[in-house]
Amino acid sequence: GGNATDVLQKVPLVAVDINGNVSLRGDNNVRVLINGKPSGATSASLSDVLKTIPADQIKSIEVSTSPSAKYDAEGAAGSINIITKQKNVSGSSGSVSGGIGTRQNNGNFNLNYNKNRFSLSLNAGGNLTWPQTSLSTFNNDIQTVDQNGDPIHTSTSSAGSTYLKRHGAIGNISAGYDFNAFNNLHTNIRLNQGGFDPNSNTQFQYHNFTADSASSYASHSLGHNTFGGFDWNLDYTHKFKKEGHELDISTQWSHSKIVTDYTNFYTAQFPNQKNNINGLNNEYTLQVDYTLPINKVFKLEAGGKEIIRRINSASDLFAPDPQNTEDFVYDILNSSTYKYNQNVTAGYSVLTITLPKGYSILAGVRDENTNIHGVPQSAGEGDLVPFSNNYNTFIPSLTIQKQLTATQTIKLAYSKRITRPSLQFLNPYINKTNTLAQQQGNPALAPEVSQTLEEDYNAFIKTSVVNLSVYYKHTGGLIESIAAPIVDTVSGQPGTLTTFHNIGSNNSLGASFFGSINPIKIITIRGRITAYPSQPAHSGLYLSDKTQDGTYLQYNAFLSAELDLKGGFIAQIFAVENSPRRTIQGTNPSFSILGGGVRKQFLKKKASIGVNVLEPFNKYKHFDSNISSPGFSQSSTFAFPFRSVGLTFSYSFGKVTFSNPQQKKGINNDDMKQGDQNGGM
Repeated sequence: GGNATDVLQKVPLVAVDINGNVSLRGDNNVRVLINGKPSGATSASLSDVLKTIPADQIKSIEVSTSPSAKYDAEGAAGSINIITKQKNVSGSSGSVSGGIGTRQNNGNFNLNYNKNRFSLSLNAGGNLTWPQTSLSTFNNDIQTVDQNGDPIHTSTSSAGSTYLKRHGAIGNISAGYDFNAFNNLHTNIRLNQGGFDPNSNTQFQYHNFTADSASSYASHSLGHNTFGGFDWNLDYTHKFKKEGHELDISTQWSHSKIVTDYTNFYTAQFPNQKNNINGLNNEYTLQVDYTLPINKVFKLEAGGKEIIRRINSASDLFAPDPQNTEDFVYDILNSSTYKYNQNVTAGYSVLTITLPKGYSILAGVRDENTNIHGVPQSAGEGDLVPFSNNYNTFIPSLTIQKQLTATQTIKLAYSKRITRPSLQFLNPYINKTNTLAQQQGNPALAPEVSQTLEEDYNAFIKTSVVNLSVYYKHTGGLIESIAAPIVDTVSGQPGTLTTFHNIGSNNSLGASFFGSINPIKIITIRGRITAYPSQPAHSGLYLSDKTQDGTYLQYNAFLSAELDLKGGFIAQIFAVENSPRRTIQGTNPSFSILGGGVRKQFLKKKASIGVNVLEPFNKYKHFDSNISSPGFSQSSTFAFPFRSVGLTFSYSFGKVTFSNPQQKKGINNDDMKQGDQNGGM
């Protein structure tokens, strides 16, 4: 009855925060793929897209922390691949499912057809949340100087509410044709669309200690946010006579559009403001992969890839009309455009060696060249100049695996990864959406480079599963945001300006555990925990901004129990707990959730109906953030209504015969640092 975000919260090594931001072993630099392919929409608004994917359409989720050199080096933490239910069958089949609840409603329809050499799959789904009201508070205390260099000490506190409803829809058409036993052509187009319209009211209290004055004012904000686009793939596979010997040619065009419109009305302190932001992203990819099994011992893989990204963003700002302050006129001085081009050229080679006594070695090298060019323009900021950057990254990888027994495996892996800063990190134009908390990108950012050494142990003991991992990771060129006090040039009121910098390095020694046991036949207990200390080493330039000292233990955990009774009844209860995330200046919110449900299957498991509940003991969940630095301190609380009860149903129809699935090759762009992944409540 939920969406992809709900499922990811239960996956080993993965954590999801309140805004839907995904992290792997505590690192947000992770690329989320859908059926092995990126989506143009996820590169701009990952958390929003995940909310449009119904949970009952997810077959499995693959987590990779140390990919070989065959895969993109982008994403310091690794990659997460969401596999949807796509059956390779002879005949036709379909399903319909959905749910209705106090928080959200969703529905989904599938139709699959496969006969002789032709296969066709159709899918359509969507969700709609009921209107919900969230609560927020904000406090900051700032000591800085005004335009004349005179000291000024102020504080601002606010309390507000936001009324919001959200909708999302997805559609997918996939077709394939086997010309003969050696040649296959496959194409797929995925459509997505969604949006949300926040309506906020906030009361402010402002105190100027220097002038010994106080005032209060209010704001009313209206927003309109939409995102949508498509991903079109065309893949060709040629198989040679020798088993495993094949050539794959894959192409992809991803197109997405993001629209963010908002209007702020103030009773005092600030002039009214209107902003229309339109972003357009086109991404073109060509990939060639060649696999050659030399003999029973050696297998060679090699290939190349070209990614061409073209991003255009326009921010049209409107100021109050002098004749009527309730109307707006175009503000050319504070409007801006931004064009961003990025080309990534890569080549790789991987050698797999299968040795006696259960040993295997996977050794690879990859080389990636990145060329970027940005053109920011604003009539009011003449110092914005075009910028370019070019860097080459050599990426080795090595995995040594030992099959201890038929059910136990141990693995030692070394991997090197990079994280390129994406558009939001590089755009030098100042975002004044929130006048009290402005943001600016840094075009001089270098990529993060991480090196990880990990040891994994996997065991299957009767009906139980155990996975234990210990790892060490060093990250250089660590990218973090740094806030500093400023005075707004329009209102004269102090606030903060957040910028992004390569602040230094970070060393992390962590461990993770996942287990699944059946103490008795009808009960399954699953649990996972990942824990790691955080101790960033900041460079001298940013020591004055640092307020977090020492080593902090961070963790995320999940525990569930499932009861499978006779008569088709299944019951489950689960809990998720994530610790606060530490930064150079403070902490981001912790996250926890408790839920459960009961489901009844009937008609030989072709149909089911169930009841789910989330947070039965808490109507609202509160999320606290705190940051501080010399000259300011800032805290905020966000409360979101989480308690919900829902009814779900599903029905499958058709008669099919399963055949051996043929793995479809395709594009896999696991790159770009996503930051907060543009998630919004």
